[in-house]
Amino acid sequence: MDKFVVEGSAKLSGDIQVQGSKNASLPILAATVLSSGTCVVRNVPDIWDVATLGRILAEVGMEVDGEDHTVTVSTSDPSKCVAPYDLVRKMRASFFLLGPLLARRGRARVSYPGGCVIGPRPVDLHLKGLRMLGAHIGLEHGYVAAEAEKLRGAEIYLGGPNGPTAGGTFNVMMAATLAEGTTVINGASCEPEVEELARFLNAMGAKVSGAGTHRIVIEGVQSLSGAEHTVMPDRMDAATLILAGAITRSSICVRGLVHDHLAAVVDKLEQVGVALERLPDGYRVLPVEKLSPADVTTQPYPGFQTDTQPLLCSLLVMADGISIVTERIFEERFTHVSEFARMGARIRTQGPSLIIQGVPELSGAPVMASDLRGGAALVLAGLAAKGITEINRVYHIDRGYDAIEQRLARLGAKISRRPA
Repeated sequence: MDKFVVEGSAKLSGDIQVQGSKNASLPILAATVLSSGTCVVRNVPDIWDVATLGRILAEVGMEVDGEDHTVTVSTSDPSKCVAPYDLVRKMRASFFLLGPLLARRGRARVSYPGGCVIGPRPVDLHLKGLRMLGAHIGLEHGYVAAEAEKLRGAEIYLGGPNGPTAGGTFNVMMAATLAEGTTVINGASCEPEVEELARFLNAMGAKVSGAGTHRIVIEGVQSLSGAEHTVMPDRMDAATLILAGAITRSSICVRGLVHDHLAAVVDKLEQVGVALERLPDGYRVLPVEKLSPADVTTQPYPGFQTDTQPLLCSLLVMADGISIVTERIFEERFTHVSEFARMGARIRTQGPSLIIQGVPELSGAPVMASDLRGGAALVLAGLAAKGITEINRVYHIDRGYDAIEQRLARLGAKISRRPA
């Protein structure tokens, strides 16, 4: 088990490229199960979640080869339909295999998923959508067991109590590509990763329209072929890198992002006082001395995304005034609060909100990552803190960031990976 050691207060400079999208790569790789040919997926980040999904794909009879951010996938044994607990418990996105296995092979047995501890994320909407397509689904010894002789198109509503479900939209959309007839998903997630998956499915020969809106229409086809695809930039990685420049009062260029994907984040950062210069392919972050407080509420896309909430908190704890951050998506996404407090932040929870009284500076301390984005937020706080910050359990961070410590070090950050 590793840790990051960060010596704070170093200024950053230079250009940095945004990695390929984690949250787009995972459903796209799951979708390769639907193909009758070979799929080549490029710009895939070298992260733990991708490696874990690769092992699960091998368990369900797929041949997976990865090199230099390119993953090639083809079917080797279509009789395998079990995604085992030992692997699925490590990563929630492995549940995305349920829909493709069911549609392509007629049956699937997938363990209930795991992942970060940020609050309940039920899969009931995934199962509801697949049942409406004609699947017979039961729970057996901790596994979801699904069968269907033939899926049939249906009109499905996937809205949930906290808004649309991206994972449920992925699963139902993938399954519907090989269903008989037309499927309409109402209340679909509008996130960019849904659009990206639709582009990949269509490259394989699917007929998906409306992705990126709350109404997606899928006309079922008999089969899907192989395809090649380059994964879009990771909007969360882009936000993290921009905040790294902002929190260290540095001038850096973050390149290779999609501006529209960051509209809500950029709007809030500019309210806080972060100076950003828009570039054709990214943003230049400019140093500022004073940061203003803000009121923030997380919302489904295109609102301010929940994944960015812990990252923004690392900046707000040093703003000049009181900020209020309200979490409306994941009710337990405050694991970073106690760790920020160890670094001198004045921050407390009040129901679904955080009350943050900004302080002039943070102090380095031993802290622990409990989830992916909370862990990345601690890295950001360590970059700005006075003294040494040791971040333990960095395997959470490795789930979603491709060698983040090396990339930040190339900008001048004093950060290293060491055995814990």
